[in-house]
Amino acid sequence: MLPSSSEGFGVAEKIVLLTFISAVILMAILGNLLVMVAVCRDRQLRKIKTNYFIVSLAFADLLVSVLVMPFGAIELVQDNWIYGEMFCLVRTSLDVLLTTASILHLCCISLDRYYAICCQPLVYRNKMTPLRIAVMLGGCWVIPTFISFLPIMQGWNSIGIIDLIQQRQFNKASNSTYCIFMVNKPYAITCSVVAFYIPFLLMVLAYYRIYVTAREHARQIRVLQPPGAPTDGRQHHPDQHSTHRMKTETKAAKTLCIIMGCFCLCWAPFFITNIVDPFINYTVPGKLWTAFLWLGYINSGLNPFLYAFLNKSFRRAFLIILCCGDERYRRPSILGQTVPCSTTTINGSTHVLREVLACTVSPEVLTPRGAP
Repeated sequence: MLPSSSEGFGVAEKIVLLTFISAVILMAILGNLLVMVAVCRDRQLRKIKTNYFIVSLAFADLLVSVLVMPFGAIELVQDNWIYGEMFCLVRTSLDVLLTTASILHLCCISLDRYYAICCQPLVYRNKMTPLRIAVMLGGCWVIPTFISFLPIMQGWNSIGIIDLIQQRQFNKASNSTYCIFMVNKPYAITCSVVAFYIPFLLMVLAYYRIYVTAREHARQIRVLQPPGAPTDGRQHHPDQHSTHRMKTETKAAKTLCIIMGCFCLCWAPFFITNIVDPFINYTVPGKLWTAFLWLGYINSGLNPFLYAFLNKSFRRAFLIILCCGDERYRRPSILGQTVPCSTTTINGSTHVLREVLACTVSPEVLTPRGAP
């Protein structure tokens, strides 16, 4: 996936690259570590099922930033691979395994939110059982092995293009060696479909249904709200509550667009090029490959912000960790909170029942682990 560029970089380019890459790696390590520590220390966060996926996602992204990015950065800056052919295969396998695992976790999070928001509360309970969550998490880690370590170590990705790979591994002019990972047509199609296109399709369908549900909730609230009722008076609590929910659900729908936009921006260029390149005789420039790959890596640094940092509960947990347990950021007592009478608590969040056969989801659930 990363035919290293043989053109090399100038001194100024290397300084800029090193600064940028270091910032990306540092952001990914600190952000994902903070997410994992927050869930481990906060009992309320551990009660929410979706957070199991978020912790596993953070672990995958953390491994990407520790085991994959640094070696790619060293080769990129030095314009030389110094760790040998076997470690090149291991590092490449880890790259495919961990980035694919990260993408599959994003897909599972979208499906979890679909069941939580678009289905009845009891349906969510039946669908997202602890066993099913464990199976989904296991699949996020097992499935990528079938397109990473297994085919790469067996050399299935290089069948038919071995001579071309050997030709690009060495640069006689600069006496440099590169960690080349090129793929034949069958592997390019299979890997891209499993690692990106299927998860992408499921995410689009799930988030589209969530978006439609959010807009429908907002429309129903506008219809049910009495004409001329004040929206900012404290004496009309139901109207104020409905208006607040309408604004929150609209904001949640916009946040979904941000999540999908970031995901597509980071990974679509790489996986489109990954399929196209074998069919145009591997003529995509090395620097373009490098740019697209690191754009995908950036997604591992953005995930903590998209799926955790924008959430109120996570932010509170982060402040407690960073401020050494300052009592000002402790979670307020639930005895002081008011909840509408016709509610039910599912997955640690409140669902407000509209009728016997229909329900709406509270802003805390509808907000995609995101909007404050």
